[in-house]
Amino acid sequence: MKINSQLMKNRVPDVEEHLELVDYRQPYAGAFDAAPTESEDAAHVRDFLHCVRRYLWLIISVVFISTALVGLYMARQPDLYEAEAQVQVDLETVNTALTASKSGAFSVNPVNDPAYFNTQLQILTRPMLLRRVVKNLQLEHDPEFRLPAGEAGSLKQRLASFFGVGTQAESLKGQPVQALAIASETQGDSARDAGMSAEEMAEAVRVEPYVQAIQSSLKVEPVKEVRLPIKETRLINVSFSHQNPQTAARVVNAIAEAFIQLNLERKTEMSTTTGDILQGRISELQAQIRAQETQLLDYAKNHQILSLDASQNTVVERLVGINRQLLEAENERKVAEAAYQSALAPGAAGALAEGSAKAISEVEGRLAQLQQHRAQLLVETTEEWPEVKETNNQIAALENQLRQMRERATSVVVTNLNTRYRQALAREQALRSAFDRQRSETLTQNEAAINYRILQQEIETNKGLLDGMLQRSKEHEAVSAGMRNNIHVNDYAIPPQAPVGPKRLLVTGIAFALSLGVGLGLAVFLGFTDNRVRSTDDVQRALPLPTLAVIPSVNGASRRRLKTSSASVVPKNNGDGAHAEDLELLLNSNASAPLTEAYRQLRTSMLLSKGHGGLKSFLVTSSIPGEGKTTMAVNTAISLSRTGALVLIIDADLHKPRLHEIFGLKNEKGLSTILSSELSDVEALAVPVHHKESRLDVLTSGPIVPESAELLGSDHMRRLLHTFRYTYDYIVIDSPPVAYFTDGVLISSMVDGVVLVLNSGRSKREMARHSYQLLQGVGANICGVVLNNARGLKFDYKHYYRQP
Repeated sequence: MKINSQLMKNRVPDVEEHLELVDYRQPYAGAFDAAPTESEDAAHVRDFLHCVRRYLWLIISVVFISTALVGLYMARQPDLYEAEAQVQVDLETVNTALTASKSGAFSVNPVNDPAYFNTQLQILTRPMLLRRVVKNLQLEHDPEFRLPAGEAGSLKQRLASFFGVGTQAESLKGQPVQALAIASETQGDSARDAGMSAEEMAEAVRVEPYVQAIQSSLKVEPVKEVRLPIKETRLINVSFSHQNPQTAARVVNAIAEAFIQLNLERKTEMSTTTGDILQGRISELQAQIRAQETQLLDYAKNHQILSLDASQNTVVERLVGINRQLLEAENERKVAEAAYQSALAPGAAGALAEGSAKAISEVEGRLAQLQQHRAQLLVETTEEWPEVKETNNQIAALENQLRQMRERATSVVVTNLNTRYRQALAREQALRSAFDRQRSETLTQNEAAINYRILQQEIETNKGLLDGMLQRSKEHEAVSAGMRNNIHVNDYAIPPQAPVGPKRLLVTGIAFALSLGVGLGLAVFLGFTDNRVRSTDDVQRALPLPTLAVIPSVNGASRRRLKTSSASVVPKNNGDGAHAEDLELLLNSNASAPLTEAYRQLRTSMLLSKGHGGLKSFLVTSSIPGEGKTTMAVNTAISLSRTGALVLIIDADLHKPRLHEIFGLKNEKGLSTILSSELSDVEALAVPVHHKESRLDVLTSGPIVPESAELLGSDHMRRLLHTFRYTYDYIVIDSPPVAYFTDGVLISSMVDGVVLVLNSGRSKREMARHSYQLLQGVGANICGVVLNNARGLKFDYKHYYRQP
């Protein structure tokens, strides 16, 4: 390839003059007016339609398969015939003429009880009633009554057994009666609590499939009257569906008859049970009264109870007399005790003795005479006088006698008072003992009297209960005589003529609607969970940037034509893994019409972008490798060169350069050479190589250097771009992915505009947003997004290129 030396000679002087006037450190910034956004509702509708269009075949497959399976299943279902009978449930009443009360008033009908009617509705569907129907109709041996979905039931049992959730009742189906009886006995308390014997439990287990078959097709509905304000009635419609119309009618009529018979049996059973209870209670009361009367008589004899009248009770009178004597004896004892205690005081006993003894008085008189006589003798004589001495001896003898007499009298008085006190105390104690004995006897008699009265009251109470029981027994006999069944059949079922189901068309339509909803929901779910960019709508949702162009995916023949047309300039493999088959270049007129028009649209969008002095330098980058940024940069440069402009394409990817492979150039000298050496502007302008076939000037990356970010972000790089910008009409730069390397972010602040390339079906929204934020953070002028390798776009340009 030749260097465009003539171009350099013509433009170098002007470049030097221009560089003196331009501050190359300031980046060129442009402005892009974004298209007005639509309403949120319209965006949601468009997103929904886009998801539906993307997964249309999935929706069609789900709807077709589901509807076909349901339709096939419903087509194989047999016709069902429904027979209906009507039962009337009245209130429970009795013959009022036979139930008059003692006052002569007759009983009235019971009040309306909604719970009673609801209870009858539940009884109609319970297994106990249906087991009786199975037994009465012998459905186990009826060939016309076939268990529905027998094979499905077997499959269900097999699946339940496989997952270990099968019940014991299901495992016992089909076993002999003896085995079922043994199994029911093992259930122990449950069967006894339910009032069922082992044989009844075994029979219930055996007929359970038939009961479930009836329950699954049985409908019990109360009749409502819609024409009147009061809509409730006492009518019940009982309907049953079966494949055989005669069997359906027989089962419904059997259910109605069994229901009536069960109600009558319960009434009869209740009446009989009540009568037996009354008779048993009457007999029990009569026997109890006889036993209590005998017990009362024996009790009176054993306790010697003659009379309980207070006026005739001698025990009480005797207790009163002893109590009176006890009070008198207690007073006497107190008096005697007081006298005795007084005599014990010093001098008290002697005073009492002197006042009561005459001998002491006489001795005291004689002593006084002797003392007087002695006194007379001493008047005339002395103490030594014999008569005086004799008198003194007599006086001494009398005084000794008097002292002895006084002591003896005092002792007698004290002894008498003590004896009197003891006699009173003994009398009191004897009376108190007699009183205590009599009181104990009285209390015993009172207790016996109380027990006697209790026995009498029990006898009287039992006699009252006996009278009431006898009265109720007579009333119950009258009620039983007037009892009638309050449930009867209004209308028996007849075999239906036309089937009522299955509703094949309705079920198939529902299946179609449900499968359509599931398909749409699945499509929307897959669409909203897919974070890959596939269309311009996805671009609009991910980034606030316009879509400059949509590059369609080239398939089959178009790819082969492009490969043929570019074979002369693109090597098959350069040894580092880059394949020419991955590139679609606009090198000649054989390129596909959609691809050519897409790049023309991109060129137009870029040329119409507004900026300070126009956009002349573009950076083409992407978020991740493999999105087609190199192909986009080459084809954009080729599209711009076809307008007659002088275009320079720069390979700024100093990590994995490819432009030299695409154009078949050597990479010995390039961008890294200029930035890492001190070349003048004229020498730098001489480095790009002109490619004749594409009419592009190509500046390859040059040798790969480790400090690529420092070189691309230097002032030398900014001055070089300003030099090229003045020399060339347009500059297209291919940079590494901005999400992986910072090289593209640094260059984006030096160019007029940035074009972000996204690959349809490969690029992810998160990476695109991250790249946008990186570029926006350095103030880059992002012109917009190019959606590359878009699939599903339909272009028809053949009639424009058709020869006449």
